[in-house]
Amino acid sequence: MLGPVILAASRSDRMRRLISAAPVTKQVVDRFIPGESVADIVPVIEELTGRGLELTMDVVGEDITTPEQAAAARDAYLALIDRLRELGLGERVEMSVKLSMFGQALDRGHELALENVRPVVEAAAAIGTTVTLDAEDHTTLDSMFAIHEELRKDFPQTGCVIQAYLFRTEADARRLAAAGSRVRLVKGAYKEPAEVAYQRKHEIDKAYVRILKTLMEGAGYPMVGSHDPRLISIAQELARRAGRKPDEYEFQMLYGIRGDEHLRLAAEGHRMRVYTAYGTDWYGYFMRRLAEKPANLSFFLRSMVSKG
Repeated sequence: MLGPVILAASRSDRMRRLISAAPVTKQVVDRFIPGESVADIVPVIEELTGRGLELTMDVVGEDITTPEQAAAARDAYLALIDRLRELGLGERVEMSVKLSMFGQALDRGHELALENVRPVVEAAAAIGTTVTLDAEDHTTLDSMFAIHEELRKDFPQTGCVIQAYLFRTEADARRLAAAGSRVRLVKGAYKEPAEVAYQRKHEIDKAYVRILKTLMEGAGYPMVGSHDPRLISIAQELARRAGRKPDEYEFQMLYGIRGDEHLRLAAEGHRMRVYTAYGTDWYGYFMRRLAEKPANLSFFLRSMVSKG
């Protein structure tokens, strides 16, 4: 399986230098990360929302080593929210944040991450939108869920992400599938040991369906994070069986992957949200996109060969 190899490469400084220096890399990265600054991303936001899509925005960058870098990440999100306010697009665009960017791995990281993310959640609420806390590797999840619970006391619309490949997630889903909750279900994109996570695709897919059934039958708002046509069809059937209307759940897919499907689902009346990342520290995000789907890796390798 190439996925674990690519994920290992995502943590290699040598591979980072090698891939960053490849002439074709920027062209391919642009497929998944359409800009480095707020100014770059505004035309993308306007185009996608103009086509009936909603967005969740991710300022990429997880290698935070100082409190100052964590504060800079917070400020980057605040600048984005300020621009969304000016555009009048607050209700169409939410934010996705990784707490590692807000200092979660530093000394007193839990408290620091909460201190940094709270102003972002407050600013998002002020323009009519919200924030979803992304899931990272399994060692960070207890902290993420605790911060999620704390934020929801004042901002109950704050969402979180759960990962189907982790053994713990079925229990997490039962706990989270309550009235007012917003939960994005994804398969998972980190290299996790066999002690805590399913390793085989068919096991992950089965877990995904079980967990999605729990969310659809619960009282919260499920967000279906998948590009898999079979899982999308299953999600629609589970929503129908649960008596959910089209505005009582949504689909989420990554920018740059299956764009035609984004538009098809939106045209059918589904809420379709595009996960759109931007920023200069793109390497870790890019490598996980390659690891998630063989077609992404094939696209990258074909591009390197054709430009070589």
